[in-house]
Amino acid sequence: MRGGWHWRFSTSRKPTMLFLVVMVSFHLVKQSDTCSSLPRLSLDGDYIVGGLFQLHEKYGGTGPATDTENRKPEVLQCHRFKFSSASYQQIQVMRFAIEEINNSTLLLPGVSLGYEIFDYCSDLLSYGAALEFLTQKGRGAIPVWNGTNYRPKVISVTGPFGSSQTISVAPLYMSEMIPMVTHGATSVQLSSKNRFPSFFRTIPSDKYQVESIVRILQQFNWNWVAFIGGDNDYSRDALTVFQDKIRPANICLAYQDTIPQNQSLIGRLFNNIAMFNVQVIVVFANVEFVIPFIQKAIDLRVKEKIWIASETWSMNQELIKKSQIERIGTVLGVTVRRHKDLRGFDEFINNTVKSRHENACTDMDLKERCGQICSDCNSTSAQTIIGEDPTYSFVIYSAVYAVAHALHNVLRCGTRNCANSEFIAYPYMVTEALKQVKFKLDNQSIEFDENGDPPAHYDIVHWDCKNKTCSNVDIGSYLTNPTPSFHINETLIHWFEGTKAPVLQCSSECKSGSRRVQTGFHTCCFECEICSDGKYINHTADPYSCIACQKDEWARNGSTSCTKRSIEYLHSDAPLAIFLMFQASSIILISMAILVLFLCKKDTPVVKSAGGRLCFFMLCCLSMSSISVFLHIGKPTEAICTVRNSVFVVFYVACLSCLAVRSFQIVCIFKMAAKLPKAYDFWVKHGGQWITIITTTVIMLFLCILWIAIEGPKPNQITLYSEIILDCTYGVIPIFYVIVLFAVLLGIACFSFAYMGTDLPKNYNEGKSITFSLLIFFISWVISLTVHLSTKGKHTLSVNPFSVLCSLYGILFGYFFPKCYIIIITPERNTAAYFQTAIQSYTLQPR
Repeated sequence: MRGGWHWRFSTSRKPTMLFLVVMVSFHLVKQSDTCSSLPRLSLDGDYIVGGLFQLHEKYGGTGPATDTENRKPEVLQCHRFKFSSASYQQIQVMRFAIEEINNSTLLLPGVSLGYEIFDYCSDLLSYGAALEFLTQKGRGAIPVWNGTNYRPKVISVTGPFGSSQTISVAPLYMSEMIPMVTHGATSVQLSSKNRFPSFFRTIPSDKYQVESIVRILQQFNWNWVAFIGGDNDYSRDALTVFQDKIRPANICLAYQDTIPQNQSLIGRLFNNIAMFNVQVIVVFANVEFVIPFIQKAIDLRVKEKIWIASETWSMNQELIKKSQIERIGTVLGVTVRRHKDLRGFDEFINNTVKSRHENACTDMDLKERCGQICSDCNSTSAQTIIGEDPTYSFVIYSAVYAVAHALHNVLRCGTRNCANSEFIAYPYMVTEALKQVKFKLDNQSIEFDENGDPPAHYDIVHWDCKNKTCSNVDIGSYLTNPTPSFHINETLIHWFEGTKAPVLQCSSECKSGSRRVQTGFHTCCFECEICSDGKYINHTADPYSCIACQKDEWARNGSTSCTKRSIEYLHSDAPLAIFLMFQASSIILISMAILVLFLCKKDTPVVKSAGGRLCFFMLCCLSMSSISVFLHIGKPTEAICTVRNSVFVVFYVACLSCLAVRSFQIVCIFKMAAKLPKAYDFWVKHGGQWITIITTTVIMLFLCILWIAIEGPKPNQITLYSEIILDCTYGVIPIFYVIVLFAVLLGIACFSFAYMGTDLPKNYNEGKSITFSLLIFFISWVISLTVHLSTKGKHTLSVNPFSVLCSLYGILFGYFFPKCYIIIITPERNTAAYFQTAIQSYTLQPR
């Protein structure tokens, strides 16, 4: 927007501010002379760099301006406030940089830089000085539209220091794109190019300073903090960024407040901090707010606190040298990167002090019009200036050099001269050039990003107090270029108690495996609750929730992860499975051996009394039943589950029916044939025993087919604590119960007939053998049922095959082994005469 004057104000500015600027402008236009700068703080040149420095600070001195003065729209007397030797040092750095550039043959050859520096002690008192830079060069008045190019007095402005002062005055320069290159305004607002298009700074944005503070808190796991700021944009903007940054860092803002200007009210802040039990205090405020705040902490004997200092006061020598400052606790701070002393600066200061008395200002008219009186400037020694905090020296130095390099590029200067000595550079040209500027200064790269901000590089400092004397010690750093990097050497820190960082949290961290149960508004305050069985907690992802494990996982109470459940079934290579298969194979072999033996002795009385051909059928059924044991080994499939129980129950029932029929026949022969001869003859002639055996077997086979057809056993996963049991279901439960009931009733009938024949002749005493076999059958399956009902686990998988083996071995040992013993060991008892003798002895016994 070239060629005229236009005001551009943010919509956030108050109407009174606009009125003030208009009134001051009118006042300045009326004056015949422009406002002069401080003595020895102005220098003529081809291009003038303006400087606004807070040489006098409002928090000290003889007091604020009177109400009468405050109502006047004019530049008032800054000298009534407290003189700042630190700001005076910063002014000298700017002068030093410009004079060094003027003496350089490489930068701006043939072009001289001048400067005008004003004391900017407050917005209200110093608008006249700020507007002075806007007067048209050589005319001494605020310009009006006249169709000509407008060239203000200054080519750029350096300062003011504070964020609020900068935000207040910046619109005056943004309208004509006059570049402002500040060294101390760190508010994140100033990164907005829509509001501040020609703003640049050589000090990092508070965004990065807040990030470094949050990293300090994370480093020591401090999550219960207070944030104390001043009543200005510097603190308010930092608080907004701080609140955004601490949320993902799991840090809670327990208390936040503003330091009141009335020092008698500061004690209230410490009462509130104590009430919230906060031990970590982030003080993000300008030094004029911090000094009375820290002094009050000393007066109230506040101790054993952790203080996090922002860059404005972390290196302040007045504070660190206060009496009893070591009692307040441990102070950690953030400061912009400090460079080695500027070469030649000490000599420059000594020369300045020697010659300043020759140029002292005594013009009373100057005092009345501009308020640029600085009696302390002439009395400040060189040692005082040199000994001040050098934190901001390099950023001021680089700010001046950045403008010089930009102007160098605009004027197309080489190493000896500039391309066109008659060419006039306008401020907006310098603004565009600053966006592209990049150069090395004392081995430090100077450049600006798209927001006009430099890369961040902070030093982390610690106030190391020994023998009641404190000093600044570098303990770490934080930088953003080329990649974010943060480190702290904790061994350099001397804590207020102990050798390790104190644990300062609202609630102690929960033990491993416990979740947080929030007890109030803040997430940092919680109780701990252990996660129950089957759940775990991932503190990194969510410390407040116990997460249920997957179906194939398990966890004990208080777990931080789940473990895969083991898949359990009877593996074929397991010792137990090998044992079961060996026993099942033994039954088959033994049964076949007995079958061969009985075939060889089929005409002997023992084989005939055991049932003759019926024995061969029973032994085959025993062999077939033992096959079901093999079907319990290995991972169950649908086919295996379908047949394994059916194979056993069908063939075992067939064998059981043979025993029942055999028991019934013996009882009939000795106890019922004489009483019911016709019935017995009918039973014998019509093959009653085989009809009964076939009938019971067919009934059981039909029930099993019906069971499988409707819904037979299927593979099933039984999820237990730490394992998944692969087994089979029981299919349709009612039919399963009918099958079991049928087998039990047949066993009871068989047991009853066998028990009735326990007193028969010894050679025909099958009752005792059958009774023994059935007792083993009942006992083994009762045990099996009890185990299944009372416990679950991989060991229950072997109960069924064990019961099958016991049932089969019961018949072999109880019924067939005694017969084999007679045939092999005592063949003399396997004769018809021996059997006849036994029968005669039985018949002669009294009944």
